[in-house]
Amino acid sequence: MIAIGLEGSANKIGVGVISHPAPNKPPIILANLRHTYVSPPGEGFLPKDTAIHHRAWVVRLIKQAVRQAGVKISEIDCICYTKGPGMGAPLQSVALAARTISLLWGKPMVGVNHCVGHIEMGRSITRADNPVVLYVSGGNTQVIAYSAQRYRIFGETLDIAIGNCIDRFARTLMIPNDPFPGYNVEQLAKKGKNLVDLPYGVKGMDASFSGILAAADLLARGLDESLPDEKRLKTEEGELVTRADMCFSLQETIFAMLVEITERAMAHVGSQQVLVVGGVGSNMRLQQMMGMMARDRGGNVFATDEMFCIDNGIMIAHAGLLEYATGVKTELKDTTLFQIRSLESMGMGCSLVKPVNSGGNIVGTLAEGPWKVCVGMGPVCVVVSAEGTGAVNTRSLAHTRKMDGLTAARNA
Repeated sequence: MIAIGLEGSANKIGVGVISHPAPNKPPIILANLRHTYVSPPGEGFLPKDTAIHHRAWVVRLIKQAVRQAGVKISEIDCICYTKGPGMGAPLQSVALAARTISLLWGKPMVGVNHCVGHIEMGRSITRADNPVVLYVSGGNTQVIAYSAQRYRIFGETLDIAIGNCIDRFARTLMIPNDPFPGYNVEQLAKKGKNLVDLPYGVKGMDASFSGILAAADLLARGLDESLPDEKRLKTEEGELVTRADMCFSLQETIFAMLVEITERAMAHVGSQQVLVVGGVGSNMRLQQMMGMMARDRGGNVFATDEMFCIDNGIMIAHAGLLEYATGVKTELKDTTLFQIRSLESMGMGCSLVKPVNSGGNIVGTLAEGPWKVCVGMGPVCVVVSAEGTGAVNTRSLAHTRKMDGLTAARNA
């Protein structure tokens, strides 16, 4: 079976084409395209501007994806699209495109929960066996486990999402949004050396990020180089605090909070595996800190690179095709959207497909893995375990494939 997936819940429009050849064979990625709406430094993105961007790009991306996949329209079994959660205007733009091609091509539709797309993609690629899931992105921060065909939320943010916290602090420091603010904050944090004290907001299994952001914004006023030295932000030793120090301090604090609540969930459900999904999940420092915790527990942490952590059409196509295989379809009259909905309210009608190794470009958590990837788009899949950290890389030796202006070379 073949599906085309359309994702556009925020500032990225993604179109992917995927094939599930048979239950005992690995899925094949035929195309995975994406374009990002980038706002000026110091600004976020408005729903109306994002919707305009998605409308301008969705048709050309669909055409490019079908052409790159090398499939005929008659070979496509279903149209999968993001039903929510997300921002209303961009969601509506993508749903409109999905309805249109569904009618033009005479293909059924499958509405996919954005969160489920992230989780199912991560589980299938890494082959994590019923892990605790840390879902971290611009709009979500949740610690999740799967039981009795239903997702259970064990911990979450009490206010803003961790990605929103990082993005808003990037605006305070006027850090560019290209390729995306979280990546630029991560790179700047690597140059930081002074840890500035920030509030630590863990409440049992939940976390709060708004107070940390407010404190960081207030301290950032002391970074202004036009201020006299006596008014500049300094360490206890009298050393001037830099923008890199503030990014470093923010990351260390909020990631430590995530590690704490994730470890609690692991202990509660008796799991030795953590799967990190969502855009923030591509942060190498977060993966490293989570890995240190996992090693202490004799467990594993699974994560992927930007191709799959960041919003993409393939995850929607994959999750939608899993549901379609069980007979799930979304009638045209039911192609409504939702901006907010708890995962716990969803009963899942599909069981996970556990693909097996079968030649081609193989990626996974070990020497072999489940995914056959066409058109040279092999991702990096990382496992952090009690024995150490390993990465399987199937890209070309140059490692210079670009994605929204971001090279994947840092993962090599």
